[in-house]
Amino acid sequence: MAAIFPAVVYLLCFATSLLCAVLLGRSYRRSGARLLLWSTACFALLAVNNLFVIIDMLLIAWIDFRIVRLLLSLSAVSVLLFGFIWDLEDDA
Repeated sequence: MAAIFPAVVYLLCFATSLLCAVLLGRSYRRSGARLLLWSTACFALLAVNNLFVIIDMLLIAWIDFRIVRLLLSLSAVSVLLFGFIWDLEDDA
């Protein structure tokens, strides 16, 4: 029973970040606010990162995807940070 809990947590994290990306994308289409676009891209990259966590920890344990996961996390945060800075420059 305890062995199923990590799988459930990984799947819930993936589903949550994917749902956030979808909802933010829908809001971006309606409003056109660029910050929603950057947030959508960030959460989409985080969903891919969580997908690699599932693949790495549960499906293919003999291949280490740690570098891929770290690069995906870095790119997700970088996209959001870039969006914040770019929107700040346009407002000034």
